[in-house]
Amino acid sequence: MKQSENTKTEAVTAPPDPALTRAWWKPGLSGRVLLLTIIFVLIAEILIYVPSVANFRNTWLGERISQAKAAAVVLEKAPPDSLPKAVVDELLAGIETTMIALRIDNMRRLLAVSDMPPMVDFEIDLRSRQPLREIASAFDTLLFGGNRTIRVVGPPPRGGDFVEIVISEASLRAAMIRFSRNILLLSLMISAITAVLVFAALNGLIVKPVKSLASAVSRFGANPANARAIHRPSDRDDEFGTLERSVSSMQSALQTELRQREHLANLGLAVAKINHDLRNMLAAAQLMADRLGSLPDSNVQRFVPKLLGTLDRAIAFCQTTLAYGKAQERAPDIVPVKLEAVLGEIADQLMLSPESTPALALQIPTGLILHADPDHLSRVITNLLRNARSALEQHDIPSTGLIRISASEDGDAVQIEIADNGPGIPARIRQSLFKAFSGSAHAGGTGLGLAIAQELMRGMGGSINLVDPAPGSETGTTFRLMLPKG
Repeated sequence: MKQSENTKTEAVTAPPDPALTRAWWKPGLSGRVLLLTIIFVLIAEILIYVPSVANFRNTWLGERISQAKAAAVVLEKAPPDSLPKAVVDELLAGIETTMIALRIDNMRRLLAVSDMPPMVDFEIDLRSRQPLREIASAFDTLLFGGNRTIRVVGPPPRGGDFVEIVISEASLRAAMIRFSRNILLLSLMISAITAVLVFAALNGLIVKPVKSLASAVSRFGANPANARAIHRPSDRDDEFGTLERSVSSMQSALQTELRQREHLANLGLAVAKINHDLRNMLAAAQLMADRLGSLPDSNVQRFVPKLLGTLDRAIAFCQTTLAYGKAQERAPDIVPVKLEAVLGEIADQLMLSPESTPALALQIPTGLILHADPDHLSRVITNLLRNARSALEQHDIPSTGLIRISASEDGDAVQIEIADNGPGIPARIRQSLFKAFSGSAHAGGTGLGLAIAQELMRGMGGSINLVDPAPGSETGTTFRLMLPKG
């Protein structure tokens, strides 16, 4: 109950979600996507506008040159000073120019001119195209022009050298400003429409799924034990769908791991409760074994010392059991061990021999010495022998059942193999064989024995591995122990 109250208190005093306390000038993911979309569209429009304004200037000036060509055809055929001054002025005003001249065969002829033609500030030649210079000239007119006079040169009608006109820059600049304003309004409209469409697409494909996934992760972090907190992936087959499935799989695996840890904690609590009583019962068994040792029977005198040794080890192990079920193994005491003697003692305890059922065959070099903790090594081998005998008995293996223990020197290490001719270990549990509560190979097993054996072997600087079956063989189990020789 106290733990629940603490959990509730932590939930109330938890820091607020950053998404809810974000400053107004810091947009969220959706706002950033919208803002970036508008910026990118405007940049694209600017890149389009820069050459467009230069092209508009050339087109506008080209129209004036075309009008001047048409007027030049008429003026060239007319005798000099034959047209009234008012007609010439009206013609020049219609073209928005103050002078029209034509050059043919290196002869320049002034066809029409106003009373006081202004001084020319600079010249634009439409016969040669230079894009960068045209862009620079167009922006010079747009930003700094308006009071200057331009001499525009273009191709003449019916051949010749050129036709030229003189116009005021104010008319050109006014037309370019109107064009720029229209382009700006059009760009803003296109940007808004594009931004809304792109935002809607990205929001549906990315932003909303990301928010949903982030919310699912937050819910799972707040209460990982709740099965409803696991994210349910969508049916998308793209990278985001893969991410959703990976997150869901990770959450499921983590939830299973948490449940297993909770189970271990409960198991540890139960072990802590029975530890004291179990130690008392073992002590009572030890006293009875001492009394049995006083009997004159030879068999009793033979087995009582071994029984006492077993009880001593069981009591010592109970004393190392920590609260909440975690067994903290004592540090190994590495000493020289005569392997043949250790195996003989274990065989007597388990009542295994060449004549027993199943039979035990020992192939141990005489006098083989290795360095290990005798008690830890005995626990490992005892567990493997019990597993082998249990497998042979549970699968009704006849009297031909055999457990074989062989040992050999491999460089600076000693290799011990414990094999049986039983049904073997299924492939489905081979990967989790040494994992606590996951690797039991027979009915009724807890899956702890091999996990403990691996921990003990590592503590002695050795290893334990399951040997893969020979090709074509589907029966039999072989474990290989490796320990330092010296």
